[in-house]
Amino acid sequence: METIYIDVLIVLNIYVNYFLLRMTAGITHSPLRTGRCIWGAVFGSLFSLTILLPDLGTVLPLIIKLGAAVGIVALSFGISCTRRLLINTAAFFAANFVLAGAVYGVYSLLRPESMHFRNACFYIDFSLLVLIVTTAALYFLMRLIRIVTDRTPTGSYTVYVRAGKKVLKLCGLADTGNGLVDYFTGAPVIICSEESYRELTGSRLDISMLPRGFRLLPCTAVSGNGLIPVFRPDEVLIYSEEYGERKAVDALIGFGECGGKAVFNPKLLKK
Repeated sequence: METIYIDVLIVLNIYVNYFLLRMTAGITHSPLRTGRCIWGAVFGSLFSLTILLPDLGTVLPLIIKLGAAVGIVALSFGISCTRRLLINTAAFFAANFVLAGAVYGVYSLLRPESMHFRNACFYIDFSLLVLIVTTAALYFLMRLIRIVTDRTPTGSYTVYVRAGKKVLKLCGLADTGNGLVDYFTGAPVIICSEESYRELTGSRLDISMLPRGFRLLPCTAVSGNGLIPVFRPDEVLIYSEEYGERKAVDALIGFGECGGKAVFNPKLLKK
């Protein structure tokens, strides 16, 4: 009789769900805060306990799996748009299938001592190192595919930046020349004008006296190297006038010379 350790099962699924959610965010370019990602991973790990139940057949586990996926995605990414929820759920399922294939491949090569599958859940006695290497390899492969397949969209855009009760409405410019990302979080930075800074904070831009929540980020421009103030807003939406769609994006807002527009990397618009 095979032995399943509940603590190992829960921890294993939290780890796997966390990377599946990160892969989903990378596939759809959707904003995902670390805290919400962790809570979504923990919530999803609870459904792994169905492996301890008697065999439920084929249909019921799939229904449970679908409901769990929708719940995990909704908790992690929010429910601002039904279409976005469906896209993220489909991407989450795709990431699950890719991981399942990778796990089966690794299982076929290494033949671990124990593998248990029931009710659309699996438990494998893998070493932690093998699990980390497998999930990390899948994540970086996904990122590589996105880099290769991303193409630059064209059109007119409006960028909405919400910080507390204040909302900035800015003319957006998709520019591949803006490759600035935050060194700590890896999030891209949208560059806005100094006039936008005054509108948001009510004061002139002075990097020696920044408001709470702002910090300096090194950047490189045509004129040379320097520092720009950045902060993480409560919400950033990019509206495409060509397609009439709004997309919430995970980005920091920086302030500097940008020709009066909100300059963002077009990869943020990828689905």
